Amino acid sequence: MTVKAKAAAKATGSRAPTAPRESISALRGRLRRTEMLIKLSQRVAVIDSLDDLLATLVEIIANETNAERGTLFLNDAATNELFSRTAQGTFNREIRLLNNSGVAGSVFQSGEGLIIHDPYKDKRFNDEIDRKTGFVTQSILCAPIKTARGEIIGVVQTLNKREGRFTPEDLDLLEAMASQASVALQSSQFIEGMKKTRQQEMEFLDLVADITSSLDLSVLLRRVMSEATRMLKADRSTLFLNNEKTDELWSEVGEGLNAVQIKLPNTAGIAGAVFQSGKTINIPHAYADLRFNPAFDKKTGYFTRSILCVPVVNKNGKCIGVTQALNKRGGPFTAEDEARLKAFTAQVSIALENAKLFDDVQNMRNYNQSVLESMSSGVITLGEDGRIHTCNAAGFRIFKVREADVIGKPAAEFLTGPNAWVLDRLKALDASGAKADTLMDAAIEVRGEKLNVNLTLQPLISLKGKRLGSMLMLEDISSEKRMKSTMARYMDPGLADQLLAAGGEALGGASVEATMLFSDIRAFTTLTEELGAQGTVALLNEYFTLMVQCITDEGGMLDKFIGDAMMAEFGIPVAHGDDPDRAMRAAIKMITELRSLNQRRQARGQKPIQMGVGLNTDHVISGNIGSPKRMDYTVIGDGVNLASRLESACKEYSAQILCSEFTYRKLKGTYRMRDIDRVIVKGKTEPIGVYEVLDFHTEETFPHMPEVIGLFRGALGYYRKGEFDRAIKQFQEALALHPGDKLSATYIERCEYLKVHPPADKWEGVWVMKSK
Repeated sequence: MTVKAKAAAKATGSRAPTAPRESISALRGRLRRTEMLIKLSQRVAVIDSLDDLLATLVEIIANETNAERGTLFLNDAATNELFSRTAQGTFNREIRLLNNSGVAGSVFQSGEGLIIHDPYKDKRFNDEIDRKTGFVTQSILCAPIKTARGEIIGVVQTLNKREGRFTPEDLDLLEAMASQASVALQSSQFIEGMKKTRQQEMEFLDLVADITSSLDLSVLLRRVMSEATRMLKADRSTLFLNNEKTDELWSEVGEGLNAVQIKLPNTAGIAGAVFQSGKTINIPHAYADLRFNPAFDKKTGYFTRSILCVPVVNKNGKCIGVTQALNKRGGPFTAEDEARLKAFTAQVSIALENAKLFDDVQNMRNYNQSVLESMSSGVITLGEDGRIHTCNAAGFRIFKVREADVIGKPAAEFLTGPNAWVLDRLKALDASGAKADTLMDAAIEVRGEKLNVNLTLQPLISLKGKRLGSMLMLEDISSEKRMKSTMARYMDPGLADQLLAAGGEALGGASVEATMLFSDIRAFTTLTEELGAQGTVALLNEYFTLMVQCITDEGGMLDKFIGDAMMAEFGIPVAHGDDPDRAMRAAIKMITELRSLNQRRQARGQKPIQMGVGLNTDHVISGNIGSPKRMDYTVIGDGVNLASRLESACKEYSAQILCSEFTYRKLKGTYRMRDIDRVIVKGKTEPIGVYEVLDFHTEETFPHMPEVIGLFRGALGYYRKGEFDRAIKQFQEALALHPGDKLSATYIERCEYLKVHPPADKWEGVWVMKSK
């Protein structure tokens, strides 16, 4: 100040201006502030970690503003959220809030700092954290973080100034510190993002390489779901694959669900919508979307908030399934999550198809193996080296060996001795180039036991026509052959084949029409007394051998032997169109064979034997009858009893074959027969016509047969009219032509008796049999 100025001031009583002193104070403040900002820049410049940078900035800002605590929020452009990874005081975790909510959101949106002296009266203030932590927010100083270009990248706020109240100078300082730190924050955020992206890419490549190396579908599904959950920071994930046969999406495993299998139509729910459209669906609020089905949540108690579902597309552009992630931790799924999950599923889709193909091949292999193991036929495959490569359980059973005894062994060491011919046939097949060589009822030997098998030999050819080796198929028919041999003792072998082919159904209970045949040796008791035990057995064996052959030759079934008698049926268990004729031909042949047998017996000095045969056709009940321990396939019914009565009646009528009118009416062939009576057998009330079969006779055994039959027919007519004298005369004429016709003699005696004991007025020629 000049002298004049001082004087003037003194004269007026005014003080000298203090501007210079205030300028120095302001300069000192600005200098201190500049030094602080420089130190701030220097301090944050050496920090690499964004987390450390945030912690350091918060510490500096809280100290410089003399606040109890501070928080720095950065904006997440992907989610439109403000986040803080660290905070002073009791908090040490990431906090996220929408960038348009609360005081911080208001500052971020407006770009203008705020000083709030009473937060609880400000509607923008959210007191939720105070309520959770017990902290009381008394004042707030909040400023935006702006870059040099004016872009707002976050906000910084301090709470509760320790002394006094927050001032505009505090706000100005806070804005300056935020602006100074913005470059470091952007750089750290960018570097961290780059590192994170690179790390994710490396992990992604390692993960894809690791996952795609697996061919086990179950393991692959679990890995994919686990990694998808980790990669997206989701609560759980599910991979659905499409089943083209059932049009269902299925998942064998769901993260957090303890491997629960899920199936749903490939048109249902969010997953179905994505599968059908082939487009990604990202839903931040599941219950607000009509496509979401909450039934699964209700069933499990789970609450679905957000859903990210992307299609799994193969290299041909075909959708083969969908991947679904639920409830991302910290907020909804982002566009980056969509891109990562799409890239992930695109890579694993190849592995999924390979694993599914491998799984299908394994399932087919297991199926084929199960088929082989379930087969009753033995299957043995030989490689080009002549070694046995495979053998199923039936093969081990047939050859009575274990797997270690044959697998990998040369076939020449296994098929030796009596079985060496199999390899000879195999070599001949290879030389001929034929497709197969089948041998029915071939004989092989296993440990000294002979087996009967149906053997098929054929070359093994690949789909490309390359020869892989040879295959042997053996069907053990030993038990079947034994059964057939046993059945053939009772019936024609052809009939036995039909029964074996029909299975058990043919032997079930049924009401069928059949022709029964009974035969019996006459005066057998006297013969046994003369022959003794050994002679009787020898006679029966010789006799039955001839008689059974006659029955089986006509397709009949031997039912049983009853002492010296036989019971057989025609028409069961397999019916023919001419069973009565078959029975008739069998009976005639039996008498013919008996005549030849008697000739041989007489030549040996043995007495001839006589027999009687009874035939009847009727509906009878056939089936396995007996107890669980012993059952016989036989027939029962009145028709069976009548056949037995007719066989017994052969003695009374001096006949060898008698048949009922029921059999007579069913005959299709022509046979020499005569009507001999109408009788009421014991146990019946209605008369039955009885016919004698004479077709086995010759001119020597029955001379003048036509004439005798004619005279007998006429005489029988008089007899039935009650004209007994005329009947006797004609019976005598027949007897004169054939003195051996004992039946005519029997009728003469019957007429003489009736003359003495006249019958009732309504005589119709019906005779009542008193014996069985």
